[in-house]
Amino acid sequence: MLKNLLLSALLLLALSAAAPPPSFRIAKLHYGGGGDWYANKTSLPNLIRFCNQALRTNIAPDEATVELDSPELFTYPFVHMTGHGNVSFTDAEAKSLRRYLTGGGFLHIDDNYGLDKFIRPEMKKVFPELEFVELPYSHPIYHQKFPFPKGLPKVHEHDGKRAQGFGLLYKGRLVCFYSFECDLGNGWEDLGTYPEDSPASHEAALRMGANLMSYALTQD
Repeated sequence: MLKNLLLSALLLLALSAAAPPPSFRIAKLHYGGGGDWYANKTSLPNLIRFCNQALRTNIAPDEATVELDSPELFTYPFVHMTGHGNVSFTDAEAKSLRRYLTGGGFLHIDDNYGLDKFIRPEMKKVFPELEFVELPYSHPIYHQKFPFPKGLPKVHEHDGKRAQGFGLLYKGRLVCFYSFECDLGNGWEDLGTYPEDSPASHEAALRMGANLMSYALTQD
């Protein structure tokens, strides 16, 4: 019996050595205004799993949920925001988000169709002096581990517009990436969630998501 206990202890030690604790977590933004901030429930776990495999990151498997007025916001290097509309930041939340982004944080906003008219004025509260600019296809965010020479992949069709990637640049640093007319987060969800999605579109979305993560974690 003692021999079995020793073997079990050694096995646990070996497993612990082979699987170090996660280095960090990423978060989904819980914002005010009544919009469905909680949309795409399987997207971030799938993206995390893909990044841990493809990029050799060590991200905790389950994302956190964070509000803008929480001090925990400043513990996450990457925050994801999605939904279909109805976003509202208080003045205090806008100031907190500005401190987070100017202090080294990164926000990915993913338009889940309908978010655009709400998020643009709210981000103006955060950076009154900045405008969203479309990033050129030569931007490094499209050329991390996975090349996207034509920019964002088009996951879902809505208005027949091309997918666009916009950014907010603060003192030359990309602090916020906004994926528009793309449905990138939908593409991260479990295959079968949307019958029209293919394995190829799912893979392309995950690869672009990995590029976002890689860029956010390594840019100066």
